[in-house]
Amino acid sequence: MSQEQPNQPSQPKPQQPANLDLSHIEAAVDHFFSSTGVTPSFEARELVAEMMLSGLKLVADGADLGQLKLVRTALKEMRHAYRIFNPYRGIRKISIFGSARTPPTDPDYALARDFSRLISEAGMMVITGAGDGIMKAGHEGPDVERCFGLRIRLPFEAGANSVIDGDPKLVNFRYFFTRKLMFMAHSDAVAVFPGGFGTQDELFEALTLIQTGKSNLVPVVLLEHQGGDYWKGWEEGCVLPLARRRLISPEDRALYSVHHDPAAAVAEIASFYKRFHSMRFVGKELVLRLSTPLTESELTELEREFRSDLCAEGTFRITAALEEEEEHRDLPRIAFRFNRRAWSRLRVLIDSINGAPKRPHA
Repeated sequence: MSQEQPNQPSQPKPQQPANLDLSHIEAAVDHFFSSTGVTPSFEARELVAEMMLSGLKLVADGADLGQLKLVRTALKEMRHAYRIFNPYRGIRKISIFGSARTPPTDPDYALARDFSRLISEAGMMVITGAGDGIMKAGHEGPDVERCFGLRIRLPFEAGANSVIDGDPKLVNFRYFFTRKLMFMAHSDAVAVFPGGFGTQDELFEALTLIQTGKSNLVPVVLLEHQGGDYWKGWEEGCVLPLARRRLISPEDRALYSVHHDPAAAVAEIASFYKRFHSMRFVGKELVLRLSTPLTESELTELEREFRSDLCAEGTFRITAALEEEEEHRDLPRIAFRFNRRAWSRLRVLIDSINGAPKRPHA
């Protein structure tokens, strides 16, 4: 006697459309652009066609409505956030993370407010969450015109803090992953204050992306009030055991520094951009743009100290802007075949170019 099987939820069956390729989508994309009066570049037209093709393939692959809604909402959130950030291209920005539970009476609250004021006076705009605690302190230091608020919608949070609430640079997110993407995509530095799981998640996200080359290489400063032991405990309980087990490299500690003085933390970030300006890959070569050129003797010293650690082949060379580069073509540069592994060591190279001293740890 056969045993009756419980009812199983029906699964959408993948379809095998005959004409689902990019060439068919491009004609439809051209029609859409023409009907809306939007004139894209050739590259933008191709990318939009690929996005539409991916959406159609989701349906053909049997994606359910929940999956389609997630992709739709994520795309809408990213599009809206880019619209808010794009007018401020060219202005350096810092992401500030920390606990929403930190009360205004806590010395770390005052430290966050002082730090955000000083970093704003140094020319950076502030990106932080939109809640209370460290996030509100980060908004209180600068003028609100120099602040962004990235709010995550949670059932137990009433809304944005009183500083950023109603500001046009307040962006609401449903998903943490789209929110974290916007933090790192627009940040030229990261500052982290004591916090809980969420703060640690944001810190490790930043360190992981930097360590693996999946985001820009930016300075990360960890701050707390004088006499505090939060970051000392974090290092002793988390980072150093990882290093002893060789689960991270000793050089990975160069990706962050610990500070109790807000002015020192601001100076640390400023020193990162003292001579180094920005970087990008052009084919297999990594190009470092500088505000002032390296001398031949400086280049020789870099080769001696860093070539074996950083170069996949060849060595460092002084160059003008490469043909593929469109931005900052007036800046001097060095280029080399980076091995794409030693990102922590690359941070040490940038410190050396800037003439920065060794940075403090807990």
